Amino acid sequence: MQAAEITAAELPPLPTRRGFVKWYSQPVVQVCLIAMVCFLCPGGIGGGGQVDPKASNDGSYSTFAATSFFSGTLCNRLGARLTLGVGAAGYALYIGAFLSYNINENSGFVVAAGALLGICAGMLWTAQGSMTLAYATESTKGRLFALFWMIFNMGAVLGSAIELGITYDSEASTVSNSVYAAFLAIAAIGAFIPLILISPGLMVRVDGSRVVVPVHPSWKTEIVGLYRCLRYNVWILLLFPYFLSSNWFYTWQFNSFNGALFTLRTRALNSMLYWLFQVFASLAFGVAIDSTRFRRVIRAWGGLVFVSALCMAVWGGAYHFQKDYTRADLAEPRAPEFARIDFKDSGYAGHVVLYIFMGIMDAIWQNYACECPSLVPFLELGADSATSLRADWLMGAMSNDSSQLAHLVGFYKAIQSAGAAGVFRMDSNLAPYMTELAVSWGLNAAGILFVIPVILLRVTDHTAEAVINADDAPKAVAESAGEKEDGSVDEKKGSMA
Repeated sequence: MQAAEITAAELPPLPTRRGFVKWYSQPVVQVCLIAMVCFLCPGGIGGGGQVDPKASNDGSYSTFAATSFFSGTLCNRLGARLTLGVGAAGYALYIGAFLSYNINENSGFVVAAGALLGICAGMLWTAQGSMTLAYATESTKGRLFALFWMIFNMGAVLGSAIELGITYDSEASTVSNSVYAAFLAIAAIGAFIPLILISPGLMVRVDGSRVVVPVHPSWKTEIVGLYRCLRYNVWILLLFPYFLSSNWFYTWQFNSFNGALFTLRTRALNSMLYWLFQVFASLAFGVAIDSTRFRRVIRAWGGLVFVSALCMAVWGGAYHFQKDYTRADLAEPRAPEFARIDFKDSGYAGHVVLYIFMGIMDAIWQNYACECPSLVPFLELGADSATSLRADWLMGAMSNDSSQLAHLVGFYKAIQSAGAAGVFRMDSNLAPYMTELAVSWGLNAAGILFVIPVILLRVTDHTAEAVINADDAPKAVAESAGEKEDGSVDEKKGSMA
């Protein structure tokens, strides 16, 4: 059943909300809680905090890519809250594996935990994306996504600050047990937050429209929906190069630059600044992309020009530093001229300024990945659909059809993670640093070029969308009337996870 086929009478009744409960059920509060899950769980130590980042790269992004393609189906079938909770638990296990690795160097456990993390990460990010996008209206999508990104990045800032504080007086290049123990405790807390979220099916947006969730369809229905989503929206393929490059550059930034050149405490400081400036960049870009002073087409082109200029400037600066060292130059033991850089050394300032702008580029690139496609109206699901999906939006569209949002976020994360798996394989094979930089730069440029025809052919200034208002749906007297969630609700109404 598609969102367009659901009437107000078929939605679950809304409970009566007053005081704190009314405030707590606001979309902005729920997005903040979702962001807190990501704040506490994904963490921020590059390469898992190990000298050899390969230990943390094996398996995770390969399974992440494979799982993400179908994670929209998992999210629709299991429910967003359960999917989010299971995904968050995978991060706690992964951090525990690194704690074990520090104690007994059991790399097999790390690889297995990394593979499981890939599955869990696909679930977490798909649930996060589908809920965040479904809770926002067209006029608030940029700010809500920016709010999420700010809180999420503050988790990485906190992680880097903890690492910096614990390792400040250490000259070691790997993370101590106490750091991993702290991260493990933090991630465990985050895994329980989904239990206190409001059911998506009981959410009301700020404009009074209801959030329509899938009715826990059968696996067959979900697989068919996944197929139709791609078959009848072929233009989405033009965005895949942009998606592919969005995680590709992390390996050069985190491992070939930050991990290769600096001491542990300086890496922690660099990471803290990298993520901290993402907070400000996300806020500024979110406000700008929501501006009503310019038409949507103008915002789409303006955003693309800004992303292009920033990307080329950052990679130009990266090349300036990369041409002075190779992977062989940094092989241990290092020659004095290639000793690890500390933040107290001369010449550090230029490196850290570039790394800060890498973080800003990352924030703008990821935000644009979700915001630019949100300007594009959806094609129909196909002539054989019982009721064609009305004009919907890709990813950031804030469509009532959260099942479609789950599929699209899954596509995005699958392609993104496939890119990360590919570049990690390249790094594991000891590809030259300059090759990694050139491929990352080239993919960014290709991604930008493929966005151009999408804006030319698909972006419009106005898109009509049918909505179901909260006042049109029945209301319950008690909270419990809408809380049946895991299988006891009639399939026509749908269980609200």
